[in-house]
Amino acid sequence: MKRTLAIGDIHGGFKALKQVLERANVTENDQLIFLGDYVDGWSESSQIIQFLIKLSEKQECIFIKGNHDAWTQDWFSFGNAPDVWLFNGGQSTVDSYSEYSLEELEIHLDFFEKMKNYYVDRENRLFIHAGYSSLYGPEREMFTAGSRWDRTLWETAVSVDKKLFKNPELHPKKLLLYKEIFIGHTPTLHLGISQPINKANIWNLDTGAAFTGALTIMDVDTKEFWQSDPLPNLYPDEKGRNNYKVKLK
Repeated sequence: MKRTLAIGDIHGGFKALKQVLERANVTENDQLIFLGDYVDGWSESSQIIQFLIKLSEKQECIFIKGNHDAWTQDWFSFGNAPDVWLFNGGQSTVDSYSEYSLEELEIHLDFFEKMKNYYVDRENRLFIHAGYSSLYGPEREMFTAGSRWDRTLWETAVSVDKKLFKNPELHPKKLLLYKEIFIGHTPTLHLGISQPINKANIWNLDTGAAFTGALTIMDVDTKEFWQSDPLPNLYPDEKGRNNYKVKLK
């Protein structure tokens, strides 16, 4: 039976990615939707991209672009390496590409360029990295570096009292555009939770793999999910982005 599986932010944790795919018993019949931020953090960013390129040749994959992916694409394209990127995990990505040939780099750049800003399935479920600010949805959104950081959609869902959702007239209009919304970007660890969180009609699958949390994959129909081991356990000699917590806004 074909499943649709959504995967949260990976941030260079290739060991975690392989672990959750195995734990979820992923087969070539499954559709995989990645919510972005494949890179920046743990030491295997380039290996993840190489793996995903090969994976997409065997089964249906949808790759959403995150803010860290946009940074990495700019580095590939223009050599841009701002301190804010390097200090937020970008240096580990640069290091992971140190031995790649120009031809290999071009193949990876093409992969980044083809990533989607968002995806809407036949059931009107939206898959997007961070969210959107437009009242009309992401189709009218300008996907700039700043907008890929925007957390207001998630913050709205978190702040709204569940009682309001008994009255459709009181629903935040932005949330009514889709049956369900699946996002990453904002670690659930910020709320002291290490598993996926549902607020309103939004599911947040960023369970802090960049820091001390695990990587999560979820069946979007049943809401069953699987998690890797915490990333520090998989990379005991590394710190991921834990040095950079204070940089987050």
